[in-house]
Amino acid sequence: MKFRRYLRVFLATAVAAASIPAIAGAAEGPDAAPTAFGSLRGITLDSTGQPLALVSVAIHSADGSANRQVVSATDGAFFADHLPPGAYLITASGNGVASSSAARVEVAQNQTVSRNLILVAAAAAVAAPPAPDPLQQELEAMKERIAVLEAALKARNTGQPAPAAQAPLEATAALPSQPAQASAQPAAPNAPTPAPPPAPVVPTIPEALQAPDPGPAVDNFTPFAYGDFTWLNGTPRTHAPIFDTKFFTPEIRFDTHFMEDFNQPVDHTMGGATESFRSGEFQVEQISVGGDFHWNNVRGRLLTMNGLFASTTPRNDGSAGVGQWDVRSAYKYVSEAYGGYHFNVNHGLNVDAGIFVSYIGLFSYYNFDNWTYQPSFVSSNTPWFFNGLRVQWFPTNKLKIEPWLINGWQSYNKFNGHRGLGGQILWMPKEWFKLVLNNYGNGTDTLGVPGRSRLHTDDSIEVRYYNNPQSTGITKMAFSVTGDAGCEYGGGVTCHGGKGGPKQAFLGWMAYDRTWFGKDKYAVTLGGGKMNNPGRYLTLLPPINGADAISGSPYFTANPGDKAHMWDSSINFQWMPKEWITWWVEGVYRHSDVPYWTGRGGITPPGGNTGAPNQYVCASGGSAGTNDLATAYLNCGGAGSVWFPDLRRGQATLSVGVMVKF
Repeated sequence: MKFRRYLRVFLATAVAAASIPAIAGAAEGPDAAPTAFGSLRGITLDSTGQPLALVSVAIHSADGSANRQVVSATDGAFFADHLPPGAYLITASGNGVASSSAARVEVAQNQTVSRNLILVAAAAAVAAPPAPDPLQQELEAMKERIAVLEAALKARNTGQPAPAAQAPLEATAALPSQPAQASAQPAAPNAPTPAPPPAPVVPTIPEALQAPDPGPAVDNFTPFAYGDFTWLNGTPRTHAPIFDTKFFTPEIRFDTHFMEDFNQPVDHTMGGATESFRSGEFQVEQISVGGDFHWNNVRGRLLTMNGLFASTTPRNDGSAGVGQWDVRSAYKYVSEAYGGYHFNVNHGLNVDAGIFVSYIGLFSYYNFDNWTYQPSFVSSNTPWFFNGLRVQWFPTNKLKIEPWLINGWQSYNKFNGHRGLGGQILWMPKEWFKLVLNNYGNGTDTLGVPGRSRLHTDDSIEVRYYNNPQSTGITKMAFSVTGDAGCEYGGGVTCHGGKGGPKQAFLGWMAYDRTWFGKDKYAVTLGGGKMNNPGRYLTLLPPINGADAISGSPYFTANPGDKAHMWDSSINFQWMPKEWITWWVEGVYRHSDVPYWTGRGGITPPGGNTGAPNQYVCASGGSAGTNDLATAYLNCGGAGSVWFPDLRRGQATLSVGVMVKF
């Protein structure tokens, strides 16, 4: 019959056309451009996530052009390279286990695809069929189509119903234009062919919003990924983000507390700390929303800052008093904001510019990451942030070398003519050990004194000396020790005292010991520290009458030669039912050799803040109009006419709170 002959010619033509690319490829000869290959790696795991060794992994390309068989190593890892780009089906079996279904992956040119395989008992596994040959599948479908058309034609010529087609399910599915009743009902003469049903709409997710590819079980390339370092002080204990995409990794933090100062200040105002601000009240210390952006080696980070931190952190930066523009308002709601680029050098090279957190003082800027809530003086009196440029170079996965080019010592602006230089060396050769060295210099960071330079070194070690994760009692024990030393010179002061001027220096240390128990859901930390800071250039100024780092205060001066010797101790208990929440209670005692902490009478003048913070206040409530005490007495009305804040040498606090990090 002519119709059948036409179909056979069409089929032969289609087969020949499909063969042309292969023939053409062979004709190009050895001078043709080589194919760029990809590779595949992964880990064979059991249902509990444990690696499975000596498992046979079968890799079949969807077009039948490549088949590979590899065996997983003792750690469950398998690897196949030199794979032509395209789609592949992967199955695994051996030692009584097998994959429950075939995993499909796309291999691209010059890229390595990661795919782990979960295996179950062989009896429960469904063997994956060999990958079908697309050309053969198309031929079979066309044969079945021809059989259906011939039956319909014969039925029309004889007036008999067409026999039911015996096409397999795959062939029937390949012919959506054939109605379901065609094999059982006679075809009407000249009846139009029904339109095929519309293809189902499959929602697609942009690649940037897809979940990241799973990484290897043991990552020996990414810096510090070879071990679990969530035990470190100053490091969040969350192991992985709750939600993640290839473009953005979100981060959310909440920090709420209730603090009770046993000095019972009437104005509820606490001073001399970067974490303790209000007494006898529930307060939100931190509300932060943001995260990390990453795409094609371009990186950026933004974390907002709201709550008490938004007001208390900027007030300790005196550089805002240089020149014009209100930079405190510009940055007060931002804790981190930078953009940069990741270079594929060694184990990574990052170049970032913006505002980023400081590492000086060991403790993190964010209380959730720390062993205690109120850190000792070495952390409270050293920077929480830097503005500038940093370079992070990872020559190995256990070492980081990070230079800084910054505006100055915790400063939004540059104080004087010299910019700050510094850097960090971080070395963690074992999972239980950390050594970090921070150094700073060159900056002229005293407001109004351009000839005074600053040096500082900050060095810490952390050691986890006990680790038994399976214990129902004590699971971990660790300690940290930090030492700081620094000085200022020039502008009328020296590092050691003598003819050049009074001694202007900083010397401090702090040490903490932490014990985890109850499957790491509970922890107790004991510790404290001490500092000596003649000249008080790093001692935090109490907010007397609204004083800040720009205004200064006649009630607590920071003149060359002013003394400041302080020590503290604390005990902290944490309950961590989930890794992203911490409930805590903490007791702290701090002492100073000069009156420093807020007493019962408070540090707010009668009737509230009045006049300039750098001037005395009259007991009647008005400003004395001067920072000279003798003149203030004359202006206010004689002896007893000047108001003084109630400052004490000691402070004891009891605090509770909850912190959340996603």
